[in-house]
Amino acid sequence: MELKKIGVVGAGMMGSEIALCFAMNGYETILGDINLELAEKGKAKGAAVLDRRIAKGRLEPERKDEILSHVTPTGNLGDMAECDLIIEAVLEVLEVKTGVYKQLDMICKPETIIASNTSSMSITKLAAAVGPERAFIGTHFNSPASVMKLVEVIPALQTKEETVGAVFDLLRAIGKEPVRVKDVVGFALNRMFHAFYLEACRLVEEGVCTVEDVDKICLYGLGHPMGVFKLIDQTGHDLNMNVDQILFEAYGDRFRPSPQIQRLRDAGRLGKKSGRGFYEYNK
Repeated sequence: MELKKIGVVGAGMMGSEIALCFAMNGYETILGDINLELAEKGKAKGAAVLDRRIAKGRLEPERKDEILSHVTPTGNLGDMAECDLIIEAVLEVLEVKTGVYKQLDMICKPETIIASNTSSMSITKLAAAVGPERAFIGTHFNSPASVMKLVEVIPALQTKEETVGAVFDLLRAIGKEPVRVKDVVGFALNRMFHAFYLEACRLVEEGVCTVEDVDKICLYGLGHPMGVFKLIDQTGHDLNMNVDQILFEAYGDRFRPSPQIQRLRDAGRLGKKSGRGFYEYNK
C-alpha cells in the first residue's frame, strides 16, 4: 500500500506543521479547515516556519516556493476525496473530531486511511465513528511537528497490520521516527511529559525555584532544547488543562491538574497564541 496524496484537516499550529512535513518531502498535500481563509492562514504559518529556517541558514531560499507549491488550502473536505491518508488535527473535543471522521468516511475513496493526531483520546473509540471497513489509526506528532522526529503510531482495536505498516513506511519516508504505542489514555509521550511538567509546576508553587530557573535546569542540566515552561506556553494552556483533566480522570492523583495552569487559563493567558502565559510575547 503506497500513500502518495495527503490530507490534513485543521490548519492550526499542529495541522499546518504536519502539512509542512509532507510538503517538504515532495508530497501533494491538501490543508483543510472550516473555511478557505483559515486554511490559507495555515499555509501562511508554514511559510513563516520556512522563513525562520532560511534566516538560520537551514533552508535554501529557492526551496520555499517549491515546498509551498505542494500545499493546497481548502475550506471543502470534498477536495480530499482522493487522498490516500488524511490526518485530523482539529480541536481536542470528541464531538468535533467524530463529526470530521463521519464526513470523511462518506466522502473518501474506500482505501483512504483516516488518522487522528489526538494527544490523549482512545483511538479505538474514535475509530467507532467510521464504518467497519474504513482503515483508521492514531498518528500523534510531537510539537513542533516540522522539527521533532517522534510520531506515536497507535493502532485501534479495529486497525489491520497492513495499515500500520503503510503508515510506518510513510513516516520514515518523511524523516520521522515512528514508535508503536498501545491504545491507552495519554499514550506514552503525554504520560511522560505531563508527569514531568506537573512536577515542574509544583517546584514553582512550593517556591523551590522560579519559572526561569526551572527552564535553565531543563536547558543546562537535562540537555533539553527548550525549557518546559516555554514549551507549554507554545502548546497552549487550554490544551494543557484539557489533557491534564483526561489523564487525571484515567490515572488519579499523579496527574492532578496544576492550579497554576488553571489560573493562567482562567485569566486568558493561554501562552504564545494569546501573547502571554508564563512569559510575555511580542506579537
